[in-house]
Order: sequence, then C-alpha cells, then structure tokens
Amino acid sequence: MQSNEKPARIFVVDDHAVVRQGIIRLIANEPSLAVCGDAGEVGAALSGILAEKPDVAIIDLSLGSGDGIELIKSVLAQVPSIRILVLTMHDDALHLERAVRAGARGFVTKQEVAAEILIALREVLEGRVYLSRQVSPKLLMQLIRAPGGDDDPIVRRLSDRELQVLRLIGQGKATKEIANALHLSVKTIESYRSSIKQKLDVTSALDLVHFAMRWVLTGEEKRPATDSAT
Repeated sequence: MQSNEKPARIFVVDDHAVVRQGIIRLIANEPSLAVCGDAGEVGAALSGILAEKPDVAIIDLSLGSGDGIELIKSVLAQVPSIRILVLTMHDDALHLERAVRAGARGFVTKQEVAAEILIALREVLEGRVYLSRQVSPKLLMQLIRAPGGDDDPIVRRLSDRELQVLRLIGQGKATKEIANALHLSVKTIESYRSSIKQKLDVTSALDLVHFAMRWVLTGEEKRPATDSAT
C-alpha cells in the first residue's frame, strides 16, 4: 500500500478483551492498517460492523453468547464486500470448512504467532484466500479422506445451527439458557436437540450432554459408547 493511501480499516471481534486488545495493538503498529472498531459479542459486533463497513472484519468463531459462523453469514448477507478473516482456537478441518462455506476469506488459529495475523490480513486485502500453515495439512488430510469412512467426523452430519447448539450444550448450558443466548424459543431448541440426537445416533439426553462435553473439551468427534440406559 502506498503511503498516500488511506489505511485499510479493520474491525475486531473476540469475546476475550485481552485477545481483542492484543490484536488492536498489533494492528496499531502497522501504518497501512487501522482499527475502526471492536466488539466482544454478536449483537454489538453486527451493529458495529454494519455501521463502520470495514475492509476486513476479524471474527472469532466462539463468542460465548453467540456464534461466529452465524455472525459471518449475517454480515455478508447485508454487506457482501466486507472480507472476513477468522481468528480462532479451533484448528480442525470441520470449523474451517464451515467458516469458508459461510464466506470467510482467511483462517488463522490463535496458536499462530502474531505475524501470521498480519500476513493473513494483507492476503485477504489483496483478494486472496489465506489458510493458516497449522491448519492447511489438516485440511488436506480431511479432503483426501473418503467421506463416510471410519475417520469421518460424525459432527459433519450437523447443520451450522445444530453445531452451535451442540457447542453450547457442551459448555453446560441448559435448554432455556441456549434459547436465550440464540434468541430462539425453548421449543425450537428442543427440536434442535432431538435432531442432533438422531444425527449423532445417541439415545438419551445424558448421552448427548456427555458427547457434547467431550467434543468441546477434547475435540473428540466420534460417537462414544452409550453412557446411560435409554
């Protein structure tokens, strides 16, 4: 970028204030980049991004009371020109696949060094797609693995919204809490839970909770042996 050009405007979304401020400080040292806003939850992020219309929005996938995938979809549905760079703790192919399908143009894990974020930002600003060096080999293995095989993650059967509900179940949230967090009715969440149980082939609410907790804590994606009687 030439010195007489305006710096690219970046909006930062992460529910951890320390992480958010770290990214802001990193960008502040780059003359060609400028932070135009930041937010820690979905509502404020969506309104802020739509008001500021940044060149790039850096979005975490896990936002506590919300979901980064749904935020990406909402942003791009209203302002398709905004480029999305995902910065997340998740380094598996499943989250990458969901993020790219939602419209993300870059994917960087929080385990990467700070310089990786700047590289990713510049690539995305140039109109290219950027995948973290840590994630790329895992994605390649996912792509060459036969779908439906023994190693195929069972959670791939879930829709983005069902995956979001599963994550909240794994975080110990009750049905009413999930409904409040997602601004949906309790009946709708119960319907999602029923669908998730069917797709994951678990037979009880307790089995579902155990599976969800294992998945959130360890990334285990295979259906465990039944933990309780039906």
